[in-house]
Amino acid sequence: MTARFLVLWSTPTDLEAFEEHYRTVHIPLANRMTRLRSYTVSSGVASVRGGEPYYIVGELEWDSLEDLRADFRSPEGQATARDVDVLSRWSPEVRSMTFEVHETRTPDA
Repeated sequence: MTARFLVLWSTPTDLEAFEEHYRTVHIPLANRMTRLRSYTVSSGVASVRGGEPYYIVGELEWDSLEDLRADFRSPEGQATARDVDVLSRWSPEVRSMTFEVHETRTPDA
């Protein structure tokens, strides 16, 4: 079982400023969390149902919810969380959620 933190960023009002800060400040801050297993950024998001798609999706993974919570209580996690306020200047609608992954299945080859 793993735990994930999903972040959905709306289309920024200033793409260049958002991208620069996200890539050079925010991702390196998050990668300092010691229990973090992976940080994936997805772009080219297309809406299948619902309204406008998000600009990018960030997905972070830990071994457990306990590890996730411990990392966000750490100084590195707190700095990462505070930096969302900076990014929100350009991407005002940001949504985030945590969840556990109980089972994954890959198709038979």
